[in-house]
Amino acid sequence: MDEVEVVVAHSERATLRVGDVFLKVDSDQTRIDAEVEAMSLAPVPTPEVLWRRPPVLAIAALPGTTLGRLGGPSTGSPAAWAAAGAAIRKLHDAPPPSRPGRAGRSAVALAAELDDECESLVTNGVLPADLVARNRRVAEAALRPWTPAFTHGDLQIAHVFLDGDEVTGVIDWSEAGRGDALYDLATFTLGHEEHLGDVVAGYGTDVDLEVIRAWWSLRSLLAVRWLIGHGFDPFAPGCEVDVLRSLM
Repeated sequence: MDEVEVVVAHSERATLRVGDVFLKVDSDQTRIDAEVEAMSLAPVPTPEVLWRRPPVLAIAALPGTTLGRLGGPSTGSPAAWAAAGAAIRKLHDAPPPSRPGRAGRSAVALAAELDDECESLVTNGVLPADLVARNRRVAEAALRPWTPAFTHGDLQIAHVFLDGDEVTGVIDWSEAGRGDALYDLATFTLGHEEHLGDVVAGYGTDVDLEVIRAWWSLRSLLAVRWLIGHGFDPFAPGCEVDVLRSLM
């Protein structure tokens, strides 16, 4: 009998693996709805949906391996990172879903959320004031008009699978929808700046690197307290706090 592996678990959702099947349990059915819709529309390989019985979604495992994870060593050749960039470009060029995604929040809403979060980080002594202030200034460049694209919304490197230099699938689409394409590129390269050039080369068009770095700051600032509150460690080597320090 296959063992049950807990892939990720916190108060909002959990993902379990049993053999070649992943079981996703989510308290918010709108996220599952978004995930199923996005996988049906995405022009890149996605997992096969085996069955769905709320609050559980069962999907098949993908072949291949990921390029690593935030805070861990990255793997893969420059060609593999470029192939991932090409797949991301293919997604962004597709007609976007009707619903906004995680990457689709307005600049006004983001600025307000960011200001509140920065104040909380400093007031509660989570991060030094100078570190927060510097990264808040860097993040400003992300708060600009953008053309809506089909975005994944949580495109961590752990969510993209490759076999050699070929992308075999992309998982975890619950944050997908209309949004800022550079948010996806920034999420994918967060903590792995050394591969940004390869990803952009595969993406195949000019990318504003200042905005990519702004999203690194913005995403990290917004994530720190949430991660701590859900049992994760943003202070681990190579993770969000190190990303913020690297931008000082």
